Amino acid sequence: MKAIITVNAKDTVGIIAFVSTYLSEHNVNILDISQTILQDSFVMIMLVDCAKGDIPFDALREGLISLGEARNVTIRVQREDIFNAMHNI
Repeated sequence: MKAIITVNAKDTVGIIAFVSTYLSEHNVNILDISQTILQDSFVMIMLVDCAKGDIPFDALREGLISLGEARNVTIRVQREDIFNAMHNI
């Protein structure tokens, strides 16, 4: 199963590192990543493959949200099929 992860925060060092480290620790593969800085705001979108992950999707989502909250970073995680359904007319 694939998922879309979005990350928003004030630009600081290490955001990509702590998100990708968490994913790696749970055997979640990053398939595609896009990030940019808009003035002083960091924005990142990732497409990840959770098929070989070692924790259930809901636990992965909650873990990322908690990790982000601890660092003052907003992280949202959606299943790819739900993300696509929400963005199709």
